[in-house]
Amino acid sequence: MMMPLWIDVGGIEDIPPMGARVVKSPEGDIALFRTADNRVFALYDRCPHKGGPLSQGIVHGASVTCPLHAWVISLETGAVEGPDDGCAHRIAVELAGGRVRLGLPAQRLAANG
Repeated sequence: MMMPLWIDVGGIEDIPPMGARVVKSPEGDIALFRTADNRVFALYDRCPHKGGPLSQGIVHGASVTCPLHAWVISLETGAVEGPDDGCAHRIAVELAGGRVRLGLPAQRLAANG
């Protein structure tokens, strides 16, 4: 298994509290979410239901509600809460010294670079 390539994408202050910021990647847009307690999560910016922009959803607790059809998605796991079913693709995130780093799959970056 190939280790992820860690890429600095900005400071935590670049993400509004209980909001999101979008980062472009070769694999598509990635939504960075910041919770009220300053935890940071990343998901591809596509709801598993109809591809809605999760970055435009409402962050509450450790979840985001899709703006199109109100599906609730866990920021921690990417799993959709019942009764709906599905999973958004998560991206590894680390926060160090106020900087946000994404762990992107190195083989995908090499294939697209």
